[in-house]
Amino acid sequence: MLLGQASAAWETVPQEIETPLSKCTGEVLARPLVLVPILRAGLGMLDGMLALLPVGTIGHIGVYRNEETLSPVTYFCRLPATVAEAQVVLVDPMLATGNSACQAVALLKSSGATRIQFICLVACPPGLERLQSAHPDIDIVTAAIDPELNALGYIVPGLGDAGDRYFGTT
Repeated sequence: MLLGQASAAWETVPQEIETPLSKCTGEVLARPLVLVPILRAGLGMLDGMLALLPVGTIGHIGVYRNEETLSPVTYFCRLPATVAEAQVVLVDPMLATGNSACQAVALLKSSGATRIQFICLVACPPGLERLQSAHPDIDIVTAAIDPELNALGYIVPGLGDAGDRYFGTT
């Protein structure tokens, strides 16, 4: 997940490192790292994030969209004890209406998280505006911005339902 390289602004501290040839000073993350996929589609991004950030611990937030109202419904939240002092990376492939992402960020904040970054693959202007408006203190990283939402709250042209595509369900 090259999007994970957006972590360049994270706070680091110097640390002495022993290489096969000599000692040198390198940089390590100043805070614990917590990766949090929004279930279930966010699980599809987790392995890639862990490949780049193997020191991360994992939390899970389960939020689904009520298909009639497009409102978020929380069904699960389990976070590491270090979430309050950690750099938190919240991942979900799509940022459509922004409602689920806003709910997930609110859950993180209610657990004490203050350093949150949201990473997605595809976003659209309404979702970006909603998340930025509700939580202006978090960074949003996306690979693409598609132009609109349809009446069902899906990004157009988008990917369809990312969880269904990843897990092969309908």
